[in-house]
Amino acid sequence: MSLAAEPAGFPDGGSAAPISAIKTRVVSAPYRRPFQISSGVSNELISLVVEVHTADGAVGIGETSPMTAYTGETLAGVQAAIEEHLAPALVGRDPLDRAGAHVTMDGVLRGQQVAKSGLDIALFDLAGRISGWPVHALLGGSVRDRVQTTWVVGLGTLDEMAAEAAEYAGRGFMHLKVKGGHDPAKDLELIRAVRAAIPADAELCLDANEGYDATTALPYLAKMSAAGLTLLEQPLPRWDLTGLVRLRDRLDVRVMVDESMHSLHDALEIARRGAADVLNIKILKVGGLHRALQIAAVAEAAGLAVKVGSMPELGVATLAAVHLAAAVPGATVAADLVGPLMVHEDPLAPTVFADCDGWIDVPKRPGLGHDV
Repeated sequence: MSLAAEPAGFPDGGSAAPISAIKTRVVSAPYRRPFQISSGVSNELISLVVEVHTADGAVGIGETSPMTAYTGETLAGVQAAIEEHLAPALVGRDPLDRAGAHVTMDGVLRGQQVAKSGLDIALFDLAGRISGWPVHALLGGSVRDRVQTTWVVGLGTLDEMAAEAAEYAGRGFMHLKVKGGHDPAKDLELIRAVRAAIPADAELCLDANEGYDATTALPYLAKMSAAGLTLLEQPLPRWDLTGLVRLRDRLDVRVMVDESMHSLHDALEIARRGAADVLNIKILKVGGLHRALQIAAVAEAAGLAVKVGSMPELGVATLAAVHLAAAVPGATVAADLVGPLMVHEDPLAPTVFADCDGWIDVPKRPGLGHDV
């Protein structure tokens, strides 16, 4: 019988051998086609693998990826934050004390959520391997055995984007997200073209990546809603919660925030202001699984739906997103689990992502369920 079926349980006393070393290494994979959003374009997906070692030889593997055009953080900066500040503070600590690890990390370095997320994911993987439990069990259990994933269509010509959406709808992806944000008039044409190219029951999301002005975009967004847009992601600058409230009041389409939410405090303010219907929780953006689960609790208390998002990243961090989406009851919007599918060869992807038909089976193996 598998370890997942008969978990070994945590060591006596709830502690394990202390953290003895933390190592990092860079991995990358070229995109099948350049991935472009309104803030920039990327030709390859670059990630930082984070290894947390214990004194008795156990190892947990995490991953983080800054996507500089989106987060403003660089790979070198993230690696330096880990190696020069966060790792020295964690060495010698109990690896099972994940909440304490966050208190420690926040005490030595403000912000740097992308760096902290890599360590957090590695600690969850390590705890799962020590206990014999899959990560979703450490997050409270799994409410779903399969997680639906969207397909994300980067910027391109109207014909290219409509054709790509149709292709992936034909493969079973029934939630399509298209990038926009440069020109609401052209985005209206895009929505009409994509809606005509995909099945009537497929959900269609437009991600403007902060690209619109509320006054100028409103009439076009109303027409997009009438044309079959079902979800609108981050249409306005991250700071404009007042504008998001105004749009939400005037549009017959759900509004989702992404760039507006980088922390638990952001989530609380968005819920308090009524600025969104859906919170896009990106594990790397908010500091890891521990913080993501806290934000999901705020969403649940406020009656907001959750989408588990992606920067995107490679297989290890994407697996963390699978476990989170499986464990959060309110994660009812298709997740963004496409990083391993957008590159030629993912050096970190396990077989769980092979031949994806729009759904990912939740791993049952100890930890994240990868073979790194």
